[in-house]
Amino acid sequence: MNVLLVEDHPIFRFGVRQLIAQRWPEAAISEAASLADALELIRQRRFDAGVIDLNLPDAEGVESVSQVRRGAPNLRLVVLSLNTEAGYATRVLQLGAAAYLTKDRAADELILALERVLAGGRYITASLADHLADLMAGGGAMRAPHEELSTQEYRVMLQLAAGHRVGEIAETMKLSPKTVSTYRSRILDKLGVDGNVELARYCISHGLSLDTL
Repeated sequence: MNVLLVEDHPIFRFGVRQLIAQRWPEAAISEAASLADALELIRQRRFDAGVIDLNLPDAEGVESVSQVRRGAPNLRLVVLSLNTEAGYATRVLQLGAAAYLTKDRAADELILALERVLAGGRYITASLADHLADLMAGGGAMRAPHEELSTQEYRVMLQLAAGHRVGEIAETMKLSPKTVSTYRSRILDKLGVDGNVELARYCISHGLSLDTL
């Protein structure tokens, strides 16, 4: 079994590697400390599963998931994050991840998550499942404005809030600047904010700041 491990913190990466090796002693584990290294590895070989941290030095938030999925559409991906918001987990799963796991649960649930995704299923923690159930039960009237955004709009929102320019976002997402500008206008309208500064404040107030991932 070939496993891709993408994590920039050496100590945490070592811990995850040990967990995987204990469960699958025969596994070939390839490590990457950045998105660029991960993309190079998936160009070189096929992996059965991947474990990726969202907070990488050269990628922010859901963009790392999007780019890895673009490079390896069939890769069964387990995402690790500090962000416990159910809506955020939903976005990651919509982008094609097979599992979403908060880092504080990794020691207890990572192997279970990997077993589930290797068998063709999906995995989220029980607490996140409860939050998602509440979110769905609440209906549209109870949803925060950012939860009404499309997946593409959500990705643009996070990058705008991080201070990225339209041209930079267009390059990252492989879109035209005009398309990104259109998304920006829709985002501002849906969130009821007047510009990027207010947008950043909105994201921070809802725990969506990229610094917290």
